[in-house]
Amino acid sequence: MNDWWTQLDDRTRQEADAHVLDDRHLLAVKIVWEALRPLGLDLCEAQKIVHTRYEALVDRVRHTPPDPLDVPSLTARAAAHPGRVAAIEALWDGDTVHGWFVDLVAVLEDPEGEARLATVHHRPEGPSPATAATEAGQALADHLGVPFHFASPAVPDDEAPRWRTGQRPSEDA
Repeated sequence: MNDWWTQLDDRTRQEADAHVLDDRHLLAVKIVWEALRPLGLDLCEAQKIVHTRYEALVDRVRHTPPDPLDVPSLTARAAAHPGRVAAIEALWDGDTVHGWFVDLVAVLEDPEGEARLATVHHRPEGPSPATAATEAGQALADHLGVPFHFASPAVPDDEAPRWRTGQRPSEDA
């Protein structure tokens, strides 16, 4: 890692570190990768470099606080979007930075759409993302008087059936 890091000019190193300090992991990776890709650095190595910078700056990183999961906060977020809330849904998603996480979304009607209310990441001191999302999502759904749907709470599955898909009449009917 040090060989690659030392090949960056001072300005690029400062910019990458600024993104790390602001907990903007993907922007830091982008800066490093774009600067060193012409020299043969691959994306995986760029991620490792940024991970090492997080370790070096660990005491100074301003980590993004987790999204609030209390009913009043989630209700306010849902109310900020146009449309009537038809259901609350929990959806698995994942990436190479955060691993698996759960998005809580409001399924909207009139107009149809959806609004992300919170993203629930793994936290060493807390329940699993699925447990936290289920508890918060069910509480919000109960509060709003709408269904709660989580197709795959036990196993991460970003292709699990969606609530709206199950609500539409079949083509054969």
